[in-house]
Amino acid sequence: MKVFRLAAVIALLTGPAYAQQMPNINLIPETTSKTPEQQEQEAIQQKAYKESLKKIPDAKVPSDPWGTVRSGDTPKTPASGKPRTRTGSTAN
Repeated sequence: MKVFRLAAVIALLTGPAYAQQMPNINLIPETTSKTPEQQEQEAIQQKAYKESLKKIPDAKVPSDPWGTVRSGDTPKTPASGKPRTRTGSTAN
C-alpha cells in the first residue's frame, strides 16, 4: 500500500514539471489569408494613416500651463547667513 501512495505522490509532483517542458501547442491557429479586397482596403488605410501623421505639426515650444500664473520676479532669499527666529509660542 505504501508503494502505491509513494507512486501517486511522485506522479502528482512530476506532473507540473512535465507540463512546463511540453511544447507550446496552439489549438486555435490564426487565419492569415485575406481576400484581395481586404488587402486593398488595408493598404488604403495604411496610406491614409501615414498621410495623417505627416499633417501633425512638430511641437517646437514646450507647453507650460502655469506660465501665465507665475510672476517674473522670484522671491529673494535673505543675504545674511543667520536663520530667522520666530517669536511667540510654538504650541498649536
